[in-house]
Amino acid sequence: QVQLVESGGGLVQAGGSLRLSCAASGSIFSINAMAWYRQAPGQQRRSVAAITSGGSPNYADSVKGRFTISRDNAKNTVYLQMNSLKPEDTAVYYCYARVTTPDYYTMDYWGKGTLVTVSS
Repeated sequence: QVQLVESGGGLVQAGGSLRLSCAASGSIFSINAMAWYRQAPGQQRRSVAAITSGGSPNYADSVKGRFTISRDNAKNTVYLQMNSLKPEDTAVYYCYARVTTPDYYTMDYWGKGTLVTVSS
């Protein structure tokens, strides 16, 4: 089994910054793509940013220029640096990882989410 544990959420004023972290642990041979998704109340879960195992990032248009995704492969950890936060960034943020296990199965895993609240 693989566990993803997010941290770093909280309450911040508009214009402020937060850094989310997500650490993967368990039966891991390698981690392929990692990503952050978010789900606001009454809305579907949507991709915010993704990063390949080689470090190539991809962002939703709504966060380009404000958010930065990065990863530390040695620590099986992905980060999301969020700057210039807006009230519309308020959501539960979920970590995602595509993991290859030691017996070479590739499976998708999700964290339980961390709440980010941006006040105006």
